Amino acid sequence: MQELTHYVNGEKVAGTSGRFADVLNPATGEQIAKVPLATKAEMDAIIAKAAEAQVGWAATNPQKRARVMMKFAELINENMDKLAELVSMEHGKTLPDARGDVQRGLEVVEVCMGAPHMLKGEFTNSGGPGIDLYSMRQPLGVVAGITPFNFPAMIPLWKMAPALSCGNAMILKPSERVPSTSLMLAELLKEAGLPDGVLQVVNGDKEAVDAILDNETIQAVGFVGSTPIAQYIYGRAATNGKRAQCFGGAKNHMLIMPDADLDKAADALVGAGFGAAGERCMAISVAVPVGKETADGLIERLLPRIEKLKVGPYTAGEDIDFGPVITPQAKARIEGLIDSGVEQGAKLLADGRGLTLQGYEGGHFVGPTLFDDVTAEMDIYKEEIFGPVLSTVRMDNYEDALNLVKDNAYGNGTAIYTADGDTARDFADRVNVGMVGINFPIPVPLSYHTFGGWKKSAFGDLNQYGPDAFRFYTRTKTVTQRWFSGIKEGGEFNFKAMD
Repeated sequence: MQELTHYVNGEKVAGTSGRFADVLNPATGEQIAKVPLATKAEMDAIIAKAAEAQVGWAATNPQKRARVMMKFAELINENMDKLAELVSMEHGKTLPDARGDVQRGLEVVEVCMGAPHMLKGEFTNSGGPGIDLYSMRQPLGVVAGITPFNFPAMIPLWKMAPALSCGNAMILKPSERVPSTSLMLAELLKEAGLPDGVLQVVNGDKEAVDAILDNETIQAVGFVGSTPIAQYIYGRAATNGKRAQCFGGAKNHMLIMPDADLDKAADALVGAGFGAAGERCMAISVAVPVGKETADGLIERLLPRIEKLKVGPYTAGEDIDFGPVITPQAKARIEGLIDSGVEQGAKLLADGRGLTLQGYEGGHFVGPTLFDDVTAEMDIYKEEIFGPVLSTVRMDNYEDALNLVKDNAYGNGTAIYTADGDTARDFADRVNVGMVGINFPIPVPLSYHTFGGWKKSAFGDLNQYGPDAFRFYTRTKTVTQRWFSGIKEGGEFNFKAMD
């Protein structure tokens, strides 16, 4: 069994707390490593080192910082398969899905190559008599990223690439369930030319998180995880005077209109609902067909597609559709919610409970599960299941379907399948959700736009990556200047000391 480390000042460093978290292989249930959990004292010392390193990094011109990102992107591409295997081994994703995890993070790194442009200020010539005004964007100092288990590469890259490109130092605390990818990314950044200490990867639990939130040196915190923890981190960070962008849970709906292509809608739902075992904050977990004929036709198409899905470990080949969920506790919770759906009257059409695979009996596998006749009062509708469970909520008309989405507590992503442009435009305009797909099931914006939800899916007023990231990781300073004109003395040809 491997004993993992922190990554501090450009080196692998063992923890001193004597406390560890188990890292499991979700496909087998076996412990494959243990990772140290940092104490508050360790965190404070590491943050202090980051603050020292940040001064020189901030003084490095933006173009040189961008060149580090260029080399970093090159190294990610060269090591794509190694990174993907780390993601698959600790998370359980299939290898193609794991490569996608790395790729979507890499795309943010590519945008950060344009940091010199994004960091430009503004200038007003002669705003008054002899007066010019200009603004500049300056780094915050030391910032922190607290990232979840479900995207071991993508979300750490979403945090570190903009923060570092802006001239900050970053403390990255990845999920202790999937630490290896972040540790490897830190090593690649050093190889790309990032000075030691500018990125510190520190593993930990609540003690480490609270140390980040309470440390006066940390100026901003970015978090992705569950809504209760997002609220906690946002509140404590704000109380301590820090900027915070905290992204929480989701309950993403897809409306299927009577004029939709039901085959395309069914294909989209299967991929968006069951990909990565449903462990995506942008997974579609609720299908909302409008009208009985639409609902019946959709279910008729979904069932054979679900029956053909292949569930297995990432080592079983590239044709596996999805793998295990992250922990035995996650599996038990998902199966408990499926039980509640049956007890509360939903119609269970495909049952993923009790799935075991030969040779992987200890794995955390849950099969694809489909419910029909789900209502808004049921636990399987109200709870974010975070597993391969798709609920069908039938609606009689478009307005009722739209209101179902609007009334939901979460507002991360949503989608509509329709052939009617008026309906699509109305939906995009009126729905109170941060990211909308039109005939597109998982509307994660490209990296030069920006990612963020509404309602209980997000806390803070700036989104992840894109232009918002450069706003979040910098502060604006505005200068008003005037130079008094007059007769100048003649030229001097000898050096003299400055007074």
